[in-house]
Amino acid sequence: MGWVFPDTETEQSGAAPDHINGAKTIRALYELASENYSGKYSVPAAKQLYEALDKCEEILRKHRYLCGNSLTEVDVRLFVTLIRFDEVYAVHFKCNKKLLREYPNLFNYTKDLFQIPGMSSTVNMEHIKKHYYGSHPSINPFGIIPLGPNIDYLSPHDRDRFAS
Repeated sequence: MGWVFPDTETEQSGAAPDHINGAKTIRALYELASENYSGKYSVPAAKQLYEALDKCEEILRKHRYLCGNSLTEVDVRLFVTLIRFDEVYAVHFKCNKKLLREYPNLFNYTKDLFQIPGMSSTVNMEHIKKHYYGSHPSINPFGIIPLGPNIDYLSPHDRDRFAS
């Protein structure tokens, strides 16, 4: 069963719920980072995260966007996670098994979305880093903000190969 999007009455065949922003992956990592979290740190959450990224990588090998050739809310939601991945999640949440830049389709997809007119203006990496590295004293007690990496999301991408 797929999703039905607000701008259409048709269901996207084969679509699955958003694995990245669902309750089992990134959100689970936030819970682990919370000062009030009293449970055990869970390796399965990281395993599920990378399984979801691998699945997205495979989908994006065949399609420009997650649900085919049209940009949807699912793409925007995934973008919000991906744009932060190497800069914050890999270091701050210790999600460094594989970086976004090591996923060719996900990385080019992120650059493609970033280059949509108006999209880059929604990203203030300095603010994002100050927020994450400064708001979880249980993981970053000294509030140290890493200088890098400095990723050029304006560099060419290969997603135009899907243009009709």
